[in-house]
Amino acid sequence: MFPYPEQYKTATPPITTAVMVFWAFLSHAIFAAQSQFALYPLMLLFPMVVAVHGYLIWTAQGMGRLDQCFYALVHVPLAFVVWTFTIMYVNGNAFA
Repeated sequence: MFPYPEQYKTATPPITTAVMVFWAFLSHAIFAAQSQFALYPLMLLFPMVVAVHGYLIWTAQGMGRLDQCFYALVHVPLAFVVWTFTIMYVNGNAFA
């Protein structure tokens, strides 16, 4: 169906991180600060990024598994930082 299904699978974690940022901007513009409806999807997106990386490592063959491990090693900490700042952005002054 897709011309390059492996590339689509590999692009899923960064796309999920981009959705995280998009949701934070959109929900901050629409909902009030400290909105639980805006916060709960963010709480699900980072574990989803980690789960997709685990799936990519699990399904990789041979040296591709090592490549996926390095990919996860680089992307997961960056996604964690983005996730933390999106939660802070959505919560507004809730931490103050």
